[in-house]
Amino acid sequence: MGLDFTLLNTAPSGGRRARMHLPHQVVETPVFMPVGTAGSVKAVPQDIVESLGAQIILGNTYHLYLRPGHEAIRRMGGLHRFISWPRAMLTDSGGFQVFSLSSLRKVTDEGVRFRSHLDGSSHTFTPEHSMDVQIALGADIAMAFDECTEYPATRERAQESLRLTMAWARRSLDHFRAHQHEVPWHNDFAGQTQSLFGIVQGGTHLDLRRESAQRLVEMDFDGYAIGGLSVGEPRHLTLEMIAEVLPLLPADKPRYLMGVGYPDEIEQYARMGVDMMDCVLPTRAARHGLLFTSEGRVNIKNQRYAEDQNPPDPACDCMVCRRYSRAYLRHLMQSGEPLSATLNTIHNLAFYLGIMQRVRASLLPGQTNQEPQ
Repeated sequence: MGLDFTLLNTAPSGGRRARMHLPHQVVETPVFMPVGTAGSVKAVPQDIVESLGAQIILGNTYHLYLRPGHEAIRRMGGLHRFISWPRAMLTDSGGFQVFSLSSLRKVTDEGVRFRSHLDGSSHTFTPEHSMDVQIALGADIAMAFDECTEYPATRERAQESLRLTMAWARRSLDHFRAHQHEVPWHNDFAGQTQSLFGIVQGGTHLDLRRESAQRLVEMDFDGYAIGGLSVGEPRHLTLEMIAEVLPLLPADKPRYLMGVGYPDEIEQYARMGVDMMDCVLPTRAARHGLLFTSEGRVNIKNQRYAEDQNPPDPACDCMVCRRYSRAYLRHLMQSGEPLSATLNTIHNLAFYLGIMQRVRASLLPGQTNQEPQ
């Protein structure tokens, strides 16, 4: 076993306070997971990501497979050791990246053949190969190989995508169970292994979402993710799909909503009963000068901040807001200084992680009446 999930409290809204024991870290949920696509949370060193309170980060199977290669990472002891990250980690399956590179791919029942965005070389991902790559990387949690359905998608397209995803889920699980002991750090944690999550798909069709969830639960994964809801659909549909799927997932296993979202969204989803979320938004927005604050979004490039001596967010106690002014952050951005991306990203990550910290506190037993409205 590599995952033990203890549910501590459930609020009337559905929000859950839980503790997830993983080989590298005990993770308190609900949790936001910063994205470290190529083995790095962009622009921020690992020690600072730790100091911000990140319990678990993501690695990207597709990108790490292409560079530096999963076998090289295996030889160096796995991704934790390679990137010097001692806490928990999750790797995606590569399915979303293959989806996003649709002009370079060909999907069959066997898997997906695609061309590298780096050099045009040809590669094939099957469920079995995705598992082999993720086992070599050695994250605490791996994801089943799926096909991410685009939006909008006809019912026929969503049905076909679901057929592939369910078949690939079964193949992923069977191959993973047969080989999960091959994880690079297996002997370091008293025989503990990785865990594997299945991914609910089905587009924006409620009955297909229900079917996907029910079939995955029958396969008995270690946890369950809701995928395909950050591909351009309106927010009301996202909420509808989440509300439909959550009650169908086991209460004693973690629930992961993939690839979302804005600050108000991650809080709302956590209070609905989502345990885990990730998104590139806080890091990507930071590199473009967009800061998330208690007063709303701040585009630090605006001229109005040229002589503004206030901190980025007066209500924030992060290392950036304690030391630097909006005027200075604007200057760095306008000057093209690399420090700009670092400071902006630190603040945005602190803001996101702070939201989850407050939600967790409000979901402790005896605290459910203190939830913000």
